[in-house]
Amino acid sequence: MMDRAAAHKIDPAKDASDGNGGLDHSRRSLHEETADAVREMIFRGELAGGSRIPEKALCERFGISRTPLREALKVVAVEGLITLLPNRGARVTPLTPEIVDEVFPVLAAIEALAGRLACQHITDEEIAEIRAVHYQMALHHTRRERSEYFRLNQAIHEKIVEAAGNPTLTGVFRNLSGRVRRARYIANLTNRRWDQAMAEHEAILEAVEGRDGERLEDLLANHLPNTIEAVKAAIGAETDTDDPD
Repeated sequence: MMDRAAAHKIDPAKDASDGNGGLDHSRRSLHEETADAVREMIFRGELAGGSRIPEKALCERFGISRTPLREALKVVAVEGLITLLPNRGARVTPLTPEIVDEVFPVLAAIEALAGRLACQHITDEEIAEIRAVHYQMALHHTRRERSEYFRLNQAIHEKIVEAAGNPTLTGVFRNLSGRVRRARYIANLTNRRWDQAMAEHEAILEAVEGRDGERLEDLLANHLPNTIEAVKAAIGAETDTDDPD
């Protein structure tokens, strides 16, 4: 059996780990915590596109039986992140240019609508929260701390969508965002696109602070499409090198 503390590479502060390689079951159901951890492994490239899900290793890593793991895999499969294979386990669904072309424009339209609605409903407290997260993200950008930057980047997008005050919109956003979260992560692998994305976020913050719904809608409508070619290039690089990171 592998050493769980050594094997668990996900930051416990960002996933469902208890810090010792197992899962913290105190807050949510076991399969929900497990699903969170599996998602993070996929998003961060620890489970590469096309690879088989190592059920035995994951059970040892998280200190659980196969039953909650398989329940978690069913949840993640519904989100499109993995594909269940009858009597053959499961594989991580590969990220393809076709998925990027299909999902990114729709997600951009949803975020644009959310931005316009958010400026109509957002509170001073919510603006302050987004501002604080933005400055933390900017610090990680300066330090070239990619994982930390990406985590806060996603938090900003989620806070803007939540500020729209439309549960249906939030639900659709989360579903689609989960499908391409890995794509959004690898989009900033080049420093040029990363710097461009940071500049776009500076403008997004200004629009949020000014409650300028028209400008924020326009910025968010173009923010994701600007990453499409970078994502496709990164997908090609991963395929060529067989290296998920």
